[in-house]
Amino acid sequence: MTDSPVPARATAGPVEVQRGTTASRVSLVVLVLIVAVLAFMPSLAEAGTQRKLVELFTLVSLAQMWNLLAGYAGVVSVGQQAFVGLGAYGMVAFVNVHDQNLYASVIYSGIAAAVLSVPIGLIAFRLRGSYFAIGTWVLADVVSLVIIQQNALGAGNGASIDVAAYDLETRQQVTYWMALVAAAGAVAIAYLVLRSKLGLQMQAIRDNEAGARGLGANVYRTRFGLWVLAAFWTAFTGAVFYMSSLRVQPRDSFSVVQWTAPIIVIVLIGGLGSIEGPIIGAVLYYFLRDRLNDWDTWYLVGSGVAAIVVALYLQPGLWGYMRRRFGVDLFPVRRHLRVHTDA
Repeated sequence: MTDSPVPARATAGPVEVQRGTTASRVSLVVLVLIVAVLAFMPSLAEAGTQRKLVELFTLVSLAQMWNLLAGYAGVVSVGQQAFVGLGAYGMVAFVNVHDQNLYASVIYSGIAAAVLSVPIGLIAFRLRGSYFAIGTWVLADVVSLVIIQQNALGAGNGASIDVAAYDLETRQQVTYWMALVAAAGAVAIAYLVLRSKLGLQMQAIRDNEAGARGLGANVYRTRFGLWVLAAFWTAFTGAVFYMSSLRVQPRDSFSVVQWTAPIIVIVLIGGLGSIEGPIIGAVLYYFLRDRLNDWDTWYLVGSGVAAIVVALYLQPGLWGYMRRRFGVDLFPVRRHLRVHTDA
Protein backbone atom coordinates (compact mmCIF):
# COMPACT_ATOMS: atom_id res chain seq x y z
CA MET A 1 0.00 0.00 0.00
CA THR A 2 1.45 3.30 -1.10
CA ASP A 3 0.89 6.67 0.45
CA SER A 4 -0.96 9.06 -1.86
CA PRO A 5 0.69 12.48 -2.19
CA VAL A 6 -0.69 15.23 0.00
CA PRO A 7 -1.22 18.48 -1.93
CA ALA A 8 0.78 21.41 -0.65
CA ARG A 9 -1.33 23.89 1.29
CA ALA A 10 -0.88 27.56 0.56
CA THR A 11 0.07 29.66 3.53
CA ALA A 12 -0.65 33.32 3.91
CA GLY A 13 2.33 35.55 3.37
CA PRO A 14 2.86 39.25 4.03
CA VAL A 15 -0.01 41.69 3.51
CA GLU A 16 0.53 44.66 1.21
CA VAL A 17 -1.66 47.79 0.97
CA GLN A 18 -2.04 48.51 -2.74
CA ARG A 19 -3.44 51.71 -4.22
CA GLY A 20 -1.63 52.48 -7.46
CA THR A 21 -2.40 50.59 -10.68
CA THR A 22 -0.84 50.48 -14.11
CA ALA A 23 -3.70 52.60 -15.47
CA SER A 24 -3.20 55.22 -12.74
CA ARG A 25 0.54 55.45 -13.43
CA VAL A 26 -0.02 55.85 -17.16
CA SER A 27 -2.76 58.43 -16.57
CA LEU A 28 -0.45 60.40 -14.27
CA VAL A 29 2.15 60.69 -17.03
CA VAL A 30 -0.54 61.66 -19.55
CA LEU A 31 -2.00 64.31 -17.23
CA VAL A 32 1.43 65.83 -16.58
CA LEU A 33 1.96 66.07 -20.35
CA ILE A 34 -1.48 67.66 -20.81
CA VAL A 35 -0.74 70.27 -18.12
CA ALA A 36 2.65 70.95 -19.74
CA VAL A 37 0.98 71.52 -23.11
CA LEU A 38 -1.67 73.76 -21.54
CA ALA A 39 1.08 75.80 -19.89
CA PHE A 40 2.33 76.80 -23.35
CA MET A 41 -1.12 77.84 -24.61
CA PRO A 42 -0.53 81.61 -24.17
CA SER A 43 2.08 81.41 -26.91
CA LEU A 44 -0.09 79.17 -29.10
CA ALA A 45 -3.63 80.53 -28.74
CA GLU A 46 -5.23 83.95 -29.01
CA ALA A 47 -6.69 85.90 -26.09
CA GLY A 48 -10.25 84.70 -26.68
CA THR A 49 -9.25 81.06 -26.37
CA GLN A 50 -7.26 81.83 -23.23
CA ARG A 51 -10.32 83.46 -21.62
CA LYS A 52 -12.43 80.40 -22.42
CA LEU A 53 -9.84 78.12 -20.85
CA VAL A 54 -9.73 80.37 -17.76
CA GLU A 55 -13.49 79.81 -17.36
CA LEU A 56 -13.07 76.05 -17.77
CA PHE A 57 -10.20 75.92 -15.27
CA THR A 58 -12.34 77.92 -12.82
CA LEU A 59 -15.17 75.39 -13.05
CA VAL A 60 -12.79 72.45 -12.56
CA SER A 61 -11.22 74.05 -9.47
CA LEU A 62 -14.51 75.06 -7.83
CA ALA A 63 -16.09 71.68 -8.56
CA GLN A 64 -13.14 69.81 -7.04
CA MET A 65 -13.38 71.85 -3.84
CA TRP A 66 -17.13 71.35 -3.52
CA ASN A 67 -16.76 67.64 -4.24
CA LEU A 68 -14.05 67.38 -1.58
CA LEU A 69 -16.52 68.80 0.94
CA ALA A 70 -19.72 67.05 -0.12
CA GLY A 71 -18.47 63.92 -1.84
CA TYR A 72 -15.86 62.88 0.71
CA ALA A 73 -16.56 64.67 3.99
CA GLY A 74 -20.35 64.78 3.78
CA VAL A 75 -20.43 68.59 4.11
CA VAL A 76 -23.10 69.71 1.62
CA SER A 77 -22.71 73.47 1.31
CA VAL A 78 -24.95 75.62 -0.89
CA GLY A 79 -23.08 78.77 0.08
CA GLN A 80 -19.71 78.41 -1.64
CA GLN A 81 -20.54 81.52 -3.67
CA ALA A 82 -19.71 83.45 -0.50
CA PHE A 83 -16.04 82.59 -0.93
CA VAL A 84 -16.06 83.28 -4.67
CA GLY A 85 -17.44 86.72 -3.84
CA LEU A 86 -14.94 87.26 -1.05
CA GLY A 87 -12.13 86.39 -3.45
CA ALA A 88 -13.49 88.86 -6.00
CA TYR A 89 -13.97 91.70 -3.52
CA GLY A 90 -10.66 90.87 -1.90
CA MET A 91 -9.07 91.85 -5.21
CA VAL A 92 -10.94 95.16 -5.17
CA ALA A 93 -9.89 95.81 -1.57
CA PHE A 94 -6.23 94.90 -1.94
CA VAL A 95 -5.62 96.38 -5.40
CA ASN A 96 -7.91 99.42 -5.51
CA VAL A 97 -8.00 100.44 -1.85
CA HIS A 98 -4.63 99.31 -0.49
CA ASP A 99 -2.54 99.52 -3.70
CA GLN A 100 -1.19 95.99 -3.44
CA ASN A 101 0.37 94.05 -6.31
CA LEU A 102 -2.31 92.62 -8.58
CA TYR A 103 -0.92 89.08 -8.70
CA ALA A 104 -0.02 88.86 -5.00
CA SER A 105 -3.53 90.07 -4.15
CA VAL A 106 -4.92 86.79 -5.47
CA ILE A 107 -3.17 84.95 -2.63
CA TYR A 108 -4.05 87.67 -0.12
CA SER A 109 -7.71 87.33 -1.09
CA GLY A 110 -7.61 83.58 -0.53
CA ILE A 111 -6.03 84.01 2.89
CA ALA A 112 -8.56 86.69 3.89
CA ALA A 113 -11.46 84.43 2.84
CA ALA A 114 -9.96 81.52 4.80
CA VAL A 115 -9.78 83.72 7.91
CA LEU A 116 -13.39 84.88 7.44
CA SER A 117 -14.49 81.28 6.87
CA VAL A 118 -13.74 80.54 10.53
CA PRO A 119 -16.54 82.67 12.06
CA ILE A 120 -18.84 81.67 9.19
CA GLY A 121 -18.07 78.02 9.86
CA LEU A 122 -18.57 78.39 13.61
CA ILE A 123 -22.16 79.42 12.87
CA ALA A 124 -22.80 76.99 10.01
CA PHE A 125 -21.44 73.93 11.80
CA ARG A 126 -24.01 74.32 14.55
CA LEU A 127 -26.52 73.08 11.97
CA ARG A 128 -27.00 69.57 10.61
CA GLY A 129 -28.20 67.99 7.39
CA SER A 130 -30.50 70.08 5.20
CA TYR A 131 -30.38 72.88 7.77
CA PHE A 132 -26.64 73.14 7.17
CA ALA A 133 -27.13 73.39 3.40
CA ILE A 134 -29.80 76.09 3.72
CA GLY A 135 -27.83 77.83 6.46
CA THR A 136 -24.73 78.19 4.28
CA TRP A 137 -26.90 79.75 1.56
CA VAL A 138 -28.33 82.24 4.05
CA LEU A 139 -24.88 83.05 5.42
CA ALA A 140 -23.62 83.69 1.88
CA ASP A 141 -26.43 86.21 1.41
CA VAL A 142 -25.50 87.86 4.72
CA VAL A 143 -21.88 88.18 3.60
CA SER A 144 -23.09 89.71 0.33
CA LEU A 145 -25.26 92.24 2.19
CA VAL A 146 -22.32 93.25 4.38
CA ILE A 147 -20.04 93.72 1.37
CA ILE A 148 -22.46 95.91 -0.58
CA GLN A 149 -22.64 98.31 2.35
CA GLN A 150 -18.95 99.15 1.92
CA ASN A 151 -18.64 102.31 -0.15
CA ALA A 152 -14.90 101.78 -0.63
CA LEU A 153 -15.70 98.53 -2.48
CA GLY A 154 -18.24 100.14 -4.80
CA ALA A 155 -21.27 99.36 -2.62
CA GLY A 156 -24.16 97.86 -4.59
CA ASN A 157 -22.91 99.20 -7.93
CA GLY A 158 -19.83 97.01 -7.99
CA ALA A 159 -16.33 98.05 -8.97
CA SER A 160 -13.67 97.52 -11.61
CA ILE A 161 -10.26 96.19 -10.61
CA ASP A 162 -7.60 98.81 -11.35
CA VAL A 163 -5.12 97.26 -13.78
CA ALA A 164 -3.95 100.44 -15.51
CA ALA A 165 -0.37 99.93 -14.34
CA TYR A 166 -0.12 96.41 -15.83
CA ASP A 167 0.72 95.43 -19.39
CA LEU A 168 -2.32 93.82 -21.07
CA GLU A 169 -0.51 90.89 -22.69
CA THR A 170 1.46 90.06 -19.55
CA ARG A 171 -1.66 90.28 -17.40
CA GLN A 172 -3.57 87.94 -19.70
CA GLN A 173 -0.76 85.39 -19.66
CA VAL A 174 -0.28 85.50 -15.89
CA THR A 175 -4.05 85.24 -15.35
CA TYR A 176 -4.15 82.18 -17.59
CA TRP A 177 -1.27 80.50 -15.76
CA MET A 178 -2.81 81.24 -12.37
CA ALA A 179 -6.12 79.75 -13.54
CA LEU A 180 -4.23 76.64 -14.68
CA VAL A 181 -2.57 76.48 -11.25
CA ALA A 182 -6.03 76.77 -9.65
CA ALA A 183 -7.39 73.81 -11.63
CA ALA A 184 -4.32 71.57 -11.45
CA GLY A 185 -3.76 72.55 -7.83
CA ALA A 186 -7.34 71.66 -6.89
CA VAL A 187 -6.90 68.19 -8.39
CA ALA A 188 -3.54 67.75 -6.64
CA ILE A 189 -4.95 68.94 -3.30
CA ALA A 190 -7.89 66.55 -3.53
CA TYR A 191 -5.61 63.65 -4.47
CA LEU A 192 -3.02 64.28 -1.74
CA VAL A 193 -5.64 64.89 0.96
CA LEU A 194 -7.57 61.75 0.08
CA ARG A 195 -4.44 59.58 0.12
CA SER A 196 -3.51 60.85 3.58
CA LYS A 197 -4.80 59.81 6.99
CA LEU A 198 -7.05 62.85 6.90
CA GLY A 199 -8.65 61.54 3.71
CA LEU A 200 -9.22 58.15 5.31
CA GLN A 201 -10.95 59.86 8.24
CA MET A 202 -13.07 61.95 5.87
CA GLN A 203 -14.36 58.93 3.99
CA ALA A 204 -15.01 57.03 7.22
CA ILE A 205 -16.99 59.99 8.58
CA ARG A 206 -18.98 60.24 5.35
CA ASP A 207 -19.84 56.54 5.34
CA ASN A 208 -20.59 56.15 9.06
CA GLU A 209 -20.18 59.20 11.26
CA ALA A 210 -21.01 57.40 14.51
CA GLY A 211 -18.68 54.52 13.69
CA ALA A 212 -15.83 56.87 12.75
CA ARG A 213 -16.35 58.80 15.97
CA GLY A 214 -16.21 55.55 17.92
CA LEU A 215 -12.87 54.71 16.31
CA GLY A 216 -11.40 58.01 17.48
CA ALA A 217 -11.94 60.30 14.49
CA ASN A 218 -12.49 63.94 15.42
CA VAL A 219 -15.48 64.62 13.17
CA TYR A 220 -15.82 68.33 13.90
CA ARG A 221 -12.12 69.17 13.53
CA THR A 222 -11.75 67.14 10.34
CA ARG A 223 -14.72 68.77 8.63
CA PHE A 224 -13.88 72.24 9.88
CA GLY A 225 -10.30 72.02 8.66
CA LEU A 226 -11.50 70.92 5.24
CA TRP A 227 -14.04 73.77 5.24
CA VAL A 228 -11.25 76.34 5.74
CA LEU A 229 -9.06 74.71 3.08
CA ALA A 230 -11.92 74.73 0.55
CA ALA A 231 -12.70 78.37 1.41
CA PHE A 232 -9.11 79.40 0.70
CA TRP A 233 -8.90 77.64 -2.65
CA THR A 234 -12.41 78.69 -3.72
CA ALA A 235 -11.60 82.35 -2.97
CA PHE A 236 -8.23 82.01 -4.72
CA THR A 237 -10.01 80.66 -7.80
CA GLY A 238 -12.66 83.38 -7.66
CA ALA A 239 -9.95 86.05 -7.42
CA VAL A 240 -8.22 84.65 -10.52
CA PHE A 241 -11.48 84.58 -12.46
CA TYR A 242 -12.32 88.19 -11.64
CA MET A 243 -8.77 89.24 -12.41
CA SER A 244 -9.66 88.05 -15.91
CA SER A 245 -13.10 89.67 -16.14
CA LEU A 246 -12.04 92.79 -14.15
CA ARG A 247 -15.62 93.87 -13.31
CA VAL A 248 -16.92 92.78 -9.89
CA GLN A 249 -20.62 93.05 -9.11
CA PRO A 250 -22.35 91.62 -6.02
CA ARG A 251 -25.27 90.07 -7.86
CA ASP A 252 -22.83 88.02 -9.97
CA SER A 253 -19.96 87.26 -7.61
CA PHE A 254 -22.30 86.19 -4.77
CA SER A 255 -24.84 84.45 -7.01
CA VAL A 256 -25.84 80.88 -6.22
CA VAL A 257 -27.10 80.52 -9.81
CA GLN A 258 -23.82 81.76 -11.22
CA TRP A 259 -21.57 79.57 -9.08
CA THR A 260 -22.81 76.98 -6.59
CA ALA A 261 -25.73 75.60 -8.64
CA PRO A 262 -23.56 74.88 -11.71
CA ILE A 263 -20.88 73.38 -9.48
CA ILE A 264 -23.40 70.95 -7.97
CA VAL A 265 -24.66 70.02 -11.45
CA ILE A 266 -21.10 69.47 -12.66
CA VAL A 267 -20.26 67.14 -9.78
CA LEU A 268 -23.52 65.20 -10.09
CA ILE A 269 -23.01 64.68 -13.82
CA GLY A 270 -19.35 63.73 -13.52
CA GLY A 271 -19.62 61.66 -10.37
CA LEU A 272 -19.88 62.60 -6.70
CA GLY A 273 -17.08 61.24 -4.57
CA SER A 274 -14.45 60.90 -7.29
CA ILE A 275 -11.62 63.12 -8.49
CA GLU A 276 -12.20 62.29 -12.15
CA GLY A 277 -15.92 63.15 -12.00
CA PRO A 278 -15.66 66.94 -11.54
CA ILE A 279 -13.16 67.16 -14.41
CA ILE A 280 -15.47 65.28 -16.79
CA GLY A 281 -18.51 67.17 -15.54
CA ALA A 282 -16.83 70.57 -15.94
CA VAL A 283 -15.81 69.84 -19.53
CA LEU A 284 -19.31 68.62 -20.46
CA TYR A 285 -21.04 71.49 -18.67
CA TYR A 286 -18.80 74.10 -20.29
CA PHE A 287 -19.31 72.54 -23.73
CA LEU A 288 -23.09 72.55 -23.22
CA ARG A 289 -23.07 76.15 -21.98
CA ASP A 290 -20.84 77.29 -24.84
CA ARG A 291 -23.13 75.68 -27.42
CA LEU A 292 -26.44 76.86 -25.91
CA ASN A 293 -25.29 80.23 -24.56
CA ASP A 294 -27.13 82.11 -27.33
CA TRP A 295 -30.39 80.51 -26.21
CA ASP A 296 -30.55 82.53 -23.00
CA THR A 297 -31.32 80.18 -20.10
CA TRP A 298 -31.75 77.03 -22.18
CA TYR A 299 -28.29 75.84 -21.26
CA LEU A 300 -29.45 75.83 -17.62
CA VAL A 301 -32.44 73.70 -18.60
CA GLY A 302 -30.22 71.40 -20.65
CA SER A 303 -27.68 70.95 -17.86
CA GLY A 304 -30.47 70.34 -15.34
CA VAL A 305 -32.03 67.67 -17.56
CA ALA A 306 -28.60 66.07 -18.04
CA ALA A 307 -28.08 65.99 -14.26
CA ILE A 308 -31.50 64.36 -13.73
CA VAL A 309 -30.86 61.72 -16.39
CA VAL A 310 -27.46 60.88 -14.91
CA ALA A 311 -28.90 60.75 -11.38
CA LEU A 312 -31.65 58.38 -12.50
CA TYR A 313 -29.81 56.06 -14.86
CA LEU A 314 -26.05 56.45 -14.37
CA GLN A 315 -25.50 56.53 -10.65
CA PRO A 316 -23.07 57.60 -9.30
CA GLY A 317 -22.32 59.86 -12.28
CA LEU A 318 -20.57 59.27 -15.58
CA TRP A 319 -17.25 58.37 -14.02
CA GLY A 320 -18.90 56.08 -11.49
CA TYR A 321 -20.52 54.21 -14.36
CA MET A 322 -17.22 53.98 -16.26
CA ARG A 323 -15.40 52.80 -13.14
CA ARG A 324 -17.98 50.08 -12.58
CA ARG A 325 -17.97 49.04 -16.22
CA PHE A 326 -14.22 49.04 -16.88
CA GLY A 327 -12.73 48.87 -13.38
CA VAL A 328 -10.37 51.80 -13.98
CA ASP A 329 -9.22 54.37 -11.41
CA LEU A 330 -7.12 57.23 -12.75
CA PHE A 331 -6.71 58.69 -9.25
CA PRO A 332 -6.77 55.67 -6.91
CA VAL A 333 -7.37 56.78 -3.34
CA ARG A 334 -8.96 53.62 -1.98
CA ARG A 335 -6.81 51.09 -0.19
CA HIS A 336 -6.80 47.43 -1.25
CA LEU A 337 -5.23 44.64 0.79
CA ARG A 338 -3.17 42.21 -1.26
CA VAL A 339 -2.13 39.02 0.54
CA HIS A 340 0.91 37.22 -0.85
CA THR A 341 0.58 33.46 -0.53
CA ASP A 342 3.31 30.87 -0.30
CA ALA A 343 2.53 27.54 -1.91
